[in-house]
Amino acid sequence: MKIELKPIQPKRISDQVFDQLRELIFRGDYQPGQKIMTERELAEALNVSRNSVREAINKLVTLRFLEQRQGQGTFVRPIDEAVQIPLATVMETQDASLIDLLEMRMGIECTAASLAAQRIDADELEAIEKAIGEMERDISSGGLGTEGDLAFHMAIAAATKNPLQIYIMKNVSDFLHMGIRENLLHLYQVPENIETIIQQHKAIFDAIRRRDPEDAYDAMRNHISFVIDFFSRRQ
Repeated sequence: MKIELKPIQPKRISDQVFDQLRELIFRGDYQPGQKIMTERELAEALNVSRNSVREAINKLVTLRFLEQRQGQGTFVRPIDEAVQIPLATVMETQDASLIDLLEMRMGIECTAASLAAQRIDADELEAIEKAIGEMERDISSGGLGTEGDLAFHMAIAAATKNPLQIYIMKNVSDFLHMGIRENLLHLYQVPENIETIIQQHKAIFDAIRRRDPEDAYDAMRNHISFVIDFFSRRQ
């Protein structure tokens, strides 16, 4: 049997710039509404041409990660309202429940954890570990750890290095945030659940760090299944 191989294509500089900027946005290093560095500053920091930076920024603008404001600069765009509205409509008109949202997350995030285990780099591992630490600090201060929880799941999506996975997760992040917060408000009414949730996140991180896609998939499935089971018992 003849095996057809495709020649390896070197990655363009502008695409590498695009990947770095997108990851900074997705990991939350650049927040919605925040102004990013100028083309000149980025070109100097990345040791590339301004043209490569310009191409990367234009692509991010087209994908609605960034917006350019005349005379002010380039800013991180908030979650795309054009995507939020249909999702909100579906959830309202179809009487979608929190469990429906969790089941959707199961499909997306188990795959994301598995892919992350295969593709993650050192910076992305650090981002996931940092998110767990943020959760623990907030919880110890009496909070719910919502921001750290969201950052954890987003960092895993970023580590898939799949642009569609990242784009979809970014545009459902408001619903993910809503789901996480509502989950935790109820889950943490049962004190022993707090440590369980933290340990589940650590198990996911450990599997990804060990680069074990099957364990990562199972750990994420166990985590979301735990939450689904909790809410199913409440119905």
